[in-house]
This record gives sequence, C-alpha cells and structure tokens, in this order.
Amino acid sequence: MDFWDQHKTITCFYEKAGEEVCKKYGISQMEYDILMFIDANPQYATAADIVRVRKSAKSHVSTSLKRLEEKGYIERKADEKNKKIVTIHVLDTAKPLIQEGREAQKHFMHMLSKGISHEEMMMFKDCFEKLCRNAEEMLKEK
Repeated sequence: MDFWDQHKTITCFYEKAGEEVCKKYGISQMEYDILMFIDANPQYATAADIVRVRKSAKSHVSTSLKRLEEKGYIERKADEKNKKIVTIHVLDTAKPLIQEGREAQKHFMHMLSKGISHEEMMMFKDCFEKLCRNAEEMLKEK
C-alpha cells in the first residue's frame, strides 16, 4: 500500500483523539474542526475563508457555524465597513472546549510522532509543505 491508501488512517486517528471532547461538549467532528481552526487562525475570520482554506463544503461549514452559534461558542458580526462581510468570533464560552481540544491535539501529535526524531520531523514538514504548495498550484491551473 502507498500513501494514497493509508493517509485516511491519520485522519481517523485525529478524529479519535478529539472524540471525547466532541462527546463532552455535544458537538460534531466538523464543528470541532472549525472551532479549533478559527481559534488557531484568526486571520481566516469568514465562512468563505474556512471553505477556501480547509477545502470544506460550503453547506457543511454553514451548518456547523449555525450550530456553533446556537450553542454559544461563536458569534458572527457584520463588518462595519462592508456589511456583506460577516466575521466569526470565538466566545469565552468556547475556551474550555478549545483548551481540551488543544490537549487532545498535543496528545495526537505526541502519539503520531513516536520514534521520529526532530530532524526527521522537520524534513517531513518541509516535504509536506512542498507537496501542498504543488497541489495548490495544480488546483489553481485546473
């Protein structure tokens, strides 16, 4: 088997690592992923940013943001200069969830990187970034 057959294993492990947080706070995996993403990446503050950067379906992002807002974890605000732009803001009520999520992510990375030296990890990150850049370029061309 090659990477294309096995990469889903890492995604499944990541989802398993955050499963308890999702259960505890009554959120879906997609809601968890989006909340963790917007907290870690405040420069991507709109639904369109999430769709574009994470390559997620617009309908899934929209539904998840609605649920997160209903649960009091985020709020959406219209931009003062351009009312068509709606930014997403993480509320303090989400902080315990996010903290537990960060701990789950740390545990995930610790377990995933067992037996990998720092040098190997740096080399992997460099190669992975190049692969992603190449893929982005190819997507733009098509």
